[in-house]
Amino acid sequence: MEFNEFLSVSPEVASALAAGRPVVALESTIISHGMPYPQNVQTALAVEGAVRECGAVPATIAIIGGKLKAGLSRGEIEYLGKKGTQITKASRRDLAFLVSRSCDGATTVASTMIIAAMAGIKIFATGGIGGVHRGAETTMDISADLEELARTPVMVVCAGAKSILDLGLTLEYLETGGVPVIGYGTNELPAFYTRKSGFGVDYRVDSEEELARAFRCGEKMCLGGGMLVANPIPEEYSMDKEYIDSAIDEAIAQSRAEGIKGKETTPFLLAKVKELTGGLSLESNIQLVLNNARLAARTACEYCALIKKEEQQCQGQLP
Repeated sequence: MEFNEFLSVSPEVASALAAGRPVVALESTIISHGMPYPQNVQTALAVEGAVRECGAVPATIAIIGGKLKAGLSRGEIEYLGKKGTQITKASRRDLAFLVSRSCDGATTVASTMIIAAMAGIKIFATGGIGGVHRGAETTMDISADLEELARTPVMVVCAGAKSILDLGLTLEYLETGGVPVIGYGTNELPAFYTRKSGFGVDYRVDSEEELARAFRCGEKMCLGGGMLVANPIPEEYSMDKEYIDSAIDEAIAQSRAEGIKGKETTPFLLAKVKELTGGLSLESNIQLVLNNARLAARTACEYCALIKKEEQQCQGQLP
């Protein structure tokens, strides 16, 4: 299998892709910037384990020593976890310089999508996407994740957009980019820590097979762009909406008072919300990522089964 010259695919992931077996991409910003050590490493390994338990191969993605890596070793995950925020938080704009300078980078949703697409990985599980930040009508603080969803053909399974954002404007931006927002088993956009946001989704889907079929139809029509699957946090880990909204409002007020901007905004807000909730938000974060990884893995299995069926039909083995 031919890969981009800057891309290093682990033997396990390369073998799975060559054999048409299911693979799920996982981001690395959650390791370096999303949680403290050692919880970040423990969570990353648990998420990989959840993908395996559901029949797929995990491909945690990062930039290490200037190489775009699809599939990390345990040692590489440990390295990212220990280095933490010393690792550059890398989006699309950072990739060329990190590679040319042989640097490390922890991939955001946007850059994980890019590297996954280079490797031929179709489905990606994360916690929540970035989006339009509150007050963006004056700050223009809009995550590159939204533009990437509009251009890169990867299915992103998440727990909705992070509730620190302006969810209404985020949905409007996704609509403009032609990105379908799918509610898995729900008609309402989940808001990361909570199952409800007050905003609807474009389509409700109740099975992994339908998710895979819809994504495959978009591929075959060459529509370009990705698909956003919003998977609600499990009920037992969902936080009270008023409680978490109050913590978020306080965190946002403090970020503005301290002049926090750009790529530092989301890590600051998530850390502050964790502090204000006494760590409850971190446990919810871990559980929703595991939940998304399982759904992504099951969907990847259905996608591969669909591709295999198409191949058999082409060969005349099926009617």
